[in-house]
Amino acid sequence: MMIPPRTEKLLKFYKQFSNDDHVLVLINADPDAIASAMAVKRLLWRKVASVVIAHCNVIKRPDNLTMIGVLGVNMIHFNDIDASRYNRIVMVDSQPSHGEAMGRFEPHVIIDHHPESGTSKAAGFADIRPKYGATASILTEYLRAARIKPSAKLATGLFFAIKNDTSSFERKTLIEDLRAFQFLFRYANPFLVRRIEQAELKPEFLKYFRIALESRKMRKGKVYVDLGPVISPDVCVLIADFFMRVSNVKWSVVSGRCDKKLVVIFRNDGIRKNAGKVAKESFGQIGSAGGHKSMARAELALSDLKDLVDWKDSKKLSRWIVQRVEKRTAPKPKNGKS
Repeated sequence: MMIPPRTEKLLKFYKQFSNDDHVLVLINADPDAIASAMAVKRLLWRKVASVVIAHCNVIKRPDNLTMIGVLGVNMIHFNDIDASRYNRIVMVDSQPSHGEAMGRFEPHVIIDHHPESGTSKAAGFADIRPKYGATASILTEYLRAARIKPSAKLATGLFFAIKNDTSSFERKTLIEDLRAFQFLFRYANPFLVRRIEQAELKPEFLKYFRIALESRKMRKGKVYVDLGPVISPDVCVLIADFFMRVSNVKWSVVSGRCDKKLVVIFRNDGIRKNAGKVAKESFGQIGSAGGHKSMARAELALSDLKDLVDWKDSKKLSRWIVQRVEKRTAPKPKNGKS
C-alpha cells in the first residue's frame, strides 16, 4: 500500500525526534514564520520533552506584535537562550543562509517556501517548496496528515499567514495554498484575523513616512527610498509595502541601517519581474540576498561597504543602490541591439 506524499513527509519529520529531545524552533519573526512555528510546536506536543520558539530579529511591526499578543504566542529572543540546552534545532520559513543570525545555527530540520540554498543540504530533514505561497500552507498539510484539528488560535495564525504572504492570493500561488486556506477557514476566528490586519501603527513609525515622502526618487515606475538609521528593519518593510499602493508604482526599493547592517527591501507587482533574482544579483556578492518574485530582501554588513560606498552619506548611498538595481532591472535590448 502506497503512503500518500503528505503522510510520508510527516513520518520523515517525526523520525528526526525522540521523547527526550529538547527542541529549539528558530524563526525570523513575521506572520508566516510565527504561525509555522506554532504549528511545529503543536505537531511535537507530547512527542518531545520541550519546545521553545526563538526569534532572531527585533519585532517592531504592528501586525507582528498584535498577532503575538492576540494569539498568545510565547517566544524569546535567541540572544536570551542557552543553545546548549537544546539538542534539536528546527528552522521554519528561513534557511541558514538568510542572515548572520540564522547562519550561527546548524538546523536538524528545515521547512521553508523560499528558494533553496546550499546550506539547507546539511539538515537531516529539509522540506523546501519554493512554489508554495507560504510556509504555513506546508505546515497545514503536516497537521492534516497528522489528523490534528487546529485550535482556533493556531488556525487563525496559519490562516492569516497564508492570506498575508500571498497578498490575499494576488501573488502567484499553488492550488495547495488555496486548499490549506479553505481548510483553516473552518477553524479560524475572523474577529482575531481582523484585529491583526487592523493593527495600529506606533507613533514613532510616523517620522519614517515623512522621510520617505521627502526623499523618494522615482525612476520609470520604480520608487527608491533610503530611510537612514531605523529602529527596526520592519520599518523598511512597512514603507516598501506602502509605496506599492501608489498608482503607477511597479517597483519599491527601500533601504535603512540597523544593527550595523544595511537592509534593502524589494517589492514589485509580480508582472514579469523577479525581486529575489534582482536582490541576489545586486547585492548577493556583498551579503545575504534573495526572496520571491514579488518580494525580496538584502542584508549587508556596514563594515563590508566601506570600500564600496560612503554609507554615512544618505545621498551617496541612495545613488549607489539605484545604480546597482537599475543595472539588473533595465529592459533588455531586443534582437541583441543596444
